[in-house]
Amino acid sequence: MLKLSDGFAGERSIVLPEMIREMEAADPFVSQLYITDMGYYPHAAYHFRERPAGVEQYILIYCVKGKGHYKLYDKEYQVGENQFFIIPKGTPHQYGSDNDNPWTIYWLHFAGAQAACFGEDYQLPTTILPGVTSRITDRNDIFEEIFLTLSDNYSIDNLRYCTSLLYGYLASFKFCQLFRKYNCSDSRIDNTDLVNGALHYMLENVEKQLSLRELAAYIGYSVSQFSAVFKIKTGRSPLNYFNLLKIQRACKLLEETNMKINQISCKVGIDDSYYFSRLFTKIVGVSPKYYRQSRTKST
Repeated sequence: MLKLSDGFAGERSIVLPEMIREMEAADPFVSQLYITDMGYYPHAAYHFRERPAGVEQYILIYCVKGKGHYKLYDKEYQVGENQFFIIPKGTPHQYGSDNDNPWTIYWLHFAGAQAACFGEDYQLPTTILPGVTSRITDRNDIFEEIFLTLSDNYSIDNLRYCTSLLYGYLASFKFCQLFRKYNCSDSRIDNTDLVNGALHYMLENVEKQLSLRELAAYIGYSVSQFSAVFKIKTGRSPLNYFNLLKIQRACKLLEETNMKINQISCKVGIDDSYYFSRLFTKIVGVSPKYYRQSRTKST
């Protein structure tokens, strides 16, 4: 049932069959809000779509890295890192990745009686920046849970569960400030604590490649000051710790999903899957493949 496309290295996508879409539209609960297609395109060079008549669903595109562009009503917009937009149903459009700095995007098509509540008013690029109260990783985890559920099977219970998750996922965009405000774990972060702030920023950007200069600039320190303070508190250099967080995230994906190694590599911001395997082996002590096999046997 799962359709995986090989258009881009690490790409994943699901296109629900027409029969399943009819099942969604007929169910009293699911018909209110449901997904018809969804995917994750990392570093999607030369990605382009043009639909002169539009489609029957709303299209959400969330750019987490790189740049792209889209056109609605004969007006073109630029979209960059940490921005999203929603194309209304039935609207002629085109969109594509920047040739020099291709975007990495989460995307989905959604429909239903309540779809307009989430799909309208976001035709312009809207920015969601990482910060001490942001929950970007939480949002992406909801996407992954929906994807994993649909990858498993299209039972009515799975479809209803995905609809339940979809409300939360779309609400994290529409009600972004509330999504950040009422998270207890993030509310405990001390805005004055440099290292905790840096660690949270790393977690929110684990799918990206951050330089030491970018990390220091976010905290507001010079590179040398930031590196010294961070190492005193953690015992590691900032970039070394960032790599550790990436590998911790990769371990979780290896244990809990059936994603391929190159897909996991892209999900933790490492485009070169061979480098990812070497880094993983250096930190964990075994290869990603062996790690997954050993965890599968132990459970």
